[in-house]
Amino acid sequence: MHLQFIILKESEVTPYNNVQSKREQVESMFDNIAPYYDFLNRFLSLGIDKKWRTQAISLINSNSSGNILDVATGTGDIAIEIGKTFEQAKVIGVDISAKMLEVGKKKIEKSSLGDRIHLELGDSQNLSFDDNTFDTITVAYGVRNFEELEKGLNEMKRVLKDNGQLIVLEFSRPTVFPLKQLFNFYFKNILPTIGKLTSKDPKAYKYLYESVQAFPDGQDFIDVLDRVGFKNSTCTRLTFGISSIYQSRK
Repeated sequence: MHLQFIILKESEVTPYNNVQSKREQVESMFDNIAPYYDFLNRFLSLGIDKKWRTQAISLINSNSSGNILDVATGTGDIAIEIGKTFEQAKVIGVDISAKMLEVGKKKIEKSSLGDRIHLELGDSQNLSFDDNTFDTITVAYGVRNFEELEKGLNEMKRVLKDNGQLIVLEFSRPTVFPLKQLFNFYFKNILPTIGKLTSKDPKAYKYLYESVQAFPDGQDFIDVLDRVGFKNSTCTRLTFGISSIYQSRK
């Protein structure tokens, strides 16, 4: 008897497996977990996610930090940190989840950065900005949620200035024993259980594991970036390959 393994594309992995599009399901998922999102990020990653975001932001070229777009901004962590780091930067964060943005806007009010950071509803595959608008675009843990990965990347390239900088922070899969086995066990079993008890959405953190497994990480994602026309793409592995930072230029 032969066993047949089916490898799903990232576009085929959805939170709820219902008749809605992936975009609609992702929007509903993040609306559901918005009140718990920041706490769970810190708790489930043991706080390492803050270090990963700081490392990504440190790669922004200070000479090209004027207009910055943060795609899939969520509750605004990256946008706020960019605003604190680059005092001259004007930052726009877009996300499809209104509930996540509500949390982010409250955080911005407390940070006194409201004059330089603006959050708005927006879809990565249909951005409302003119061509060649932004010096830098950042995406933290968002590209694997795109319904059509290449379409989203092309749209970001459209609104990026010539030679503008793209920085993507995303989960990746460790390949070395025993990190690979520990990573898979934690993401597949421990994380969804904690997420279910805390966020009241049992599907959200199961989807996290599945979406990471389906995402074309490492060289595969660099190949996608090259295919849509980005150049000088690089990948930097973080914490034994649990996350990766990708850098590209338009």
